Amino acid sequence: MKKIYYLSTCDTCKKIMKETGISAATGFELQDIKTQPVTASQLAAMKKKAGSYEALFSKRALLYKELGLKDKQLTEADYKAYILKEYTFLKRPVVLMSDAIFIGSEKKTIDALQQQFFID
Repeated sequence: MKKIYYLSTCDTCKKIMKETGISAATGFELQDIKTQPVTASQLAAMKKKAGSYEALFSKRALLYKELGLKDKQLTEADYKAYILKEYTFLKRPVVLMSDAIFIGSEKKTIDALQQQFFID
C-alpha cells in the first residue's frame, strides 16, 4: 500500500510530492485531510507504525499556540483527540509505503522517503 495524507493547499506538501514523484499516477492513494478527514482507524494504523500519536502531532499548527497547548502536559489520548478534531494538528505530509511511515517535512525524512520510493 502506498498512501499520502496531505493538505492540497500546503505549498510544502505540493513541493514534496513533486520532488519525490508522489502522485496517483505512481500508484499512491492521495487523501487531502481537509476534504477527507482522517478517521480514527486510519490514525490508529498510523500510530502503530509511528509508535505514538505525539510523533504524528504538529506542534507548528497555529492552534497549538492559540489554545495554549505548549504550556500543558498532553497525553497520548490528548494528541489523538486533537488530531481527530482538527486536521491542522496532523504533521504533514504522512506517507505510508509498505511497512514504512514518513512523517513531516524535515530534510532527513524527505531524503529517506526518496530512497524508499526508488527501492519499492
